[in-house]
Amino acid sequence: MKRWLALAALLVALDQLSKFAMMRLLAHGGIEVAPFFNLVLVYNRGAAFSFLSDAPGWQRELFIAIALAASAWVIWLLRRHPREMLFCFALSLILGGAVGNVIDRVWLGAVIDFLDFHAAGYHWPAFNVADSAITCGAALLIWEGLRPNPRPQNKPQRREDAKENE
Repeated sequence: MKRWLALAALLVALDQLSKFAMMRLLAHGGIEVAPFFNLVLVYNRGAAFSFLSDAPGWQRELFIAIALAASAWVIWLLRRHPREMLFCFALSLILGGAVGNVIDRVWLGAVIDFLDFHAAGYHWPAFNVADSAITCGAALLIWEGLRPNPRPQNKPQRREDAKENE
């Protein structure tokens, strides 16, 4: 459990350091890094893809509450499944990302986004390190859920499992 919480804490630190650095670097405008990638400074008051960003302000508390509830649930899952490495790794990514964005919402009222990818005039919504961690964690959970998970041959079946197989 400690290593998974340490990984989440490391992600929170990287997320917050990157946001602090970008706030200083981009205080006077964005930077074109490549023909398809810019660094920009965006304060997102909404959720993913700026969902509810135009709401009058009530969404801040809602998103904080959702993230805190999700974080508590993730910690509960980490405690319940300590030996499932990929599952716990994915949950740690999600936990670190959620906490990183909650910190922004609590202190600034919005999440700082700064990575802007674009092509042919279309810009993907700006995002940050926390968003990337959440997305990677969710993708890993999906992948882990879809891959076959055969029972090891040398592990005895539980009595309940043996009854179901009869």
